[in-house]
Amino acid sequence: MAEEDLRWLTRHSKRAEVRLAAFNELIKRGLDPDEKKIRWPKAMELAFEPSTGIAAAETAALFAQFRDQRRTELQTGLFAQRTRLVRAERALAEKETKKALNEKRIATDKVAWHQQQLEHLDRKELRSTDGRIYPQWYTAVLANVDGSPVVMPMRYHCRQNGKPASIDKEFDGLYNARRDNLAGYWKNVWRKRHAVMPAWAFYENVALNDYEHRELRPREKAQNVVLEFKPAITEPMFFACVWDKWEKAGEPALYSFAVITDEPPPEVAATGHDRCPIPLKPDHIEAWLSPEEHTEEELNAILDDRQRHFYEHRKAA
Repeated sequence: MAEEDLRWLTRHSKRAEVRLAAFNELIKRGLDPDEKKIRWPKAMELAFEPSTGIAAAETAALFAQFRDQRRTELQTGLFAQRTRLVRAERALAEKETKKALNEKRIATDKVAWHQQQLEHLDRKELRSTDGRIYPQWYTAVLANVDGSPVVMPMRYHCRQNGKPASIDKEFDGLYNARRDNLAGYWKNVWRKRHAVMPAWAFYENVALNDYEHRELRPREKAQNVVLEFKPAITEPMFFACVWDKWEKAGEPALYSFAVITDEPPPEVAATGHDRCPIPLKPDHIEAWLSPEEHTEEELNAILDDRQRHFYEHRKAA
């Protein structure tokens, strides 16, 4: 659950600026029909509404253009599903078949989904769920890039430079960087490229039987449950991250990041999950973002001297 208030983000770094060009480039890629689908949380769009006071007219206009394009896609899809529903109802009027019933059920669900997405598209009021991100989504992070502290969008799934693009599918967990592997797999970015992602909560997949503290029953299939872990806080947490810039001739540069995770506190472990992001203390942010100025021992001390929250949990929708 990422924090997308860009003005708030810049206040936690002495010299950080919002890199508008990076936001604009990302939105333009999202507008390109030949690009793979690019996703970001609605909170990132709402951060550029005129009421926020951010001088970013071009960015706001690009987001509006993206919504217009998405609206056309949704309206086209809605028309197709309504047509599908009418055909299914006509078929059922002649004869009730399993195929026609199934078609009606699917079309009804898809009509409702398209209507819901259209309503969501133009909504201006911020909801608590608008900041939630998923692997492969983009969100705003704070990092030193090209020698300057900036707030810019990066993809939540880190592809290190020099790795093939296929690694995104081969290893689908690269949105997390295990602390015990920082000097291993992540050695090219650990102590070189650090970032911070503010967040109010985090989500984890847990096996249902582990959550219920029991073994699988005979012939029971393993089930998954998604849990939200959220402390009682008045300001966001600052999750420690690593990032990289992936480059290849003929392709756009990819900025992406991973959240560093460590052993969980007791209340998280009790749910059946074995990892937890590391929330930095605000006083450590400047040092964390300049790892080249600190020893490995000092950086590990920053990770050890983390914020100690109690994470309440609930089953997420």
